[in-house]
Amino acid sequence: MARIKYYYDTETCKYERVKTKTSDVVMNALGILSLTVAMAVGLLILYTNYFESPKELILKNEIKELEFYYEKLTQDVKGLNEILGDVEHRDDNIYRVVLGAEPIDKDIRNAGAGGADRYEDIREKNIDHEDLVIDLNEKVDLLRRKLYIESKSQDEVVKLAEKKEKLYASIPAIQPISNKQLLALASGFGWRTHPIYKVKKMHTGIDFAASIGTPIYATADGTVAEVSVKFSGYGKMVEVDHGFGYRTRYAHMHEFAVRSGQNVKRGDLIGYVGNTGLSTAPHLHYEVLINGSQVDPVHYFYNDLTAGEYEKVLELASIENQSLGM
Repeated sequence: MARIKYYYDTETCKYERVKTKTSDVVMNALGILSLTVAMAVGLLILYTNYFESPKELILKNEIKELEFYYEKLTQDVKGLNEILGDVEHRDDNIYRVVLGAEPIDKDIRNAGAGGADRYEDIREKNIDHEDLVIDLNEKVDLLRRKLYIESKSQDEVVKLAEKKEKLYASIPAIQPISNKQLLALASGFGWRTHPIYKVKKMHTGIDFAASIGTPIYATADGTVAEVSVKFSGYGKMVEVDHGFGYRTRYAHMHEFAVRSGQNVKRGDLIGYVGNTGLSTAPHLHYEVLINGSQVDPVHYFYNDLTAGEYEKVLELASIENQSLGM
């Protein structure tokens, strides 16, 4: 039951009953409601500033998780870049140097994809942490491009290695007959006394003195380009084309063990020592040609000789004696 209020009226000297107006009631109610709302808002602000809602806690945890994975991915990309950098260094400074190729220019390796609109689709989505997402995408794209360039470089290195392997196999690097005691080398390359004309003539190969029937071996991989028989000059002769400008010639042979067009490997039997053509004694006249010009074969005997043996062969080849044939 509502309490009845009175006030003292000085004019009538009586206590008069307080009459409450509806507007006063409304105003009081509004005042109380406003105060309540103000206190509620204040409490809400205080709560939100010092206490986190469950939704905020979930969102914060998600952000921390995303930041963790972003850092992890960034470190992974950095680690992959370091590994790739090591591969690039070995490619440029070891593999390509050994194979005689120029290293890949750094500007090519680090070339950017370019284009201001490359990540426009990300910007259009207005996602949170847009800069971080774009930065990570740029790092991954750069890594992808560098991997592609290195992949192409490795393909080229493989081809160079295969070509270099073929080149090494094509260089006439052994003696054409068994000469372990180094006594078979009878006459070297250069100006020598001709055995028949008795005048100094250019001797375009090396003479190996050996008995008739001594095996003759191909000194490098190649294809038999010529098998010929003449009654003068080289007599029975085999010429092998090794590619890369290399050819070898085996003259004054007794018998052939190969035919024209046949492929041979270094060390394969191609024939036997003889005394045919313009020859004064059983021997093998051996020549090495590079791009059609005869060169000193002794400079290519490095696969089957030690350093000391090679020095002895050089000494024997330098003696200006008489050749055994043309």
